[in-house]
Amino acid sequence: MANLVVHFEIHASEPQKLIDFYTELLGWTFTRYGEMSYWSIDTGEGAINMTSELGRGINGGLTQRMGPKPEVGAPVNGVNIVIGVDDVDGLFAKGLALGAIEALPLDDMEGIGRVGYLLDPDNNVFGLISPVLSDGTNVMERMGGA
Repeated sequence: MANLVVHFEIHASEPQKLIDFYTELLGWTFTRYGEMSYWSIDTGEGAINMTSELGRGINGGLTQRMGPKPEVGAPVNGVNIVIGVDDVDGLFAKGLALGAIEALPLDDMEGIGRVGYLLDPDNNVFGLISPVLSDGTNVMERMGGA
């Protein structure tokens, strides 16, 4: 293995609230580990898991937060995740409708894609990114990817 990121964790003051949020927003599946306050997160087809070949994405976990949740507007105090999506504008709006708060507005980043950051209902920051800019240009096609 080449020092790849293979797992992430989300800390939650109210785990069920975040399970409901990410299930509705992204379609992720959560499985509780026994009586522990820990849930595995299956992010979908193509993710690395224990029973298949290495994928292009990763799965994660959700755990009970041990302390106060971050304050809105506080600096990032840890690592955040950025999720590749097809419809970044639609999912950004859906996240807001589900109770997220805008951390950084959607913006086109030339050569990278269209990206924005939200705070989930427990104030964890996460990003959404798509290779399609607001004018319809796909930066991956331009680079010979997609």
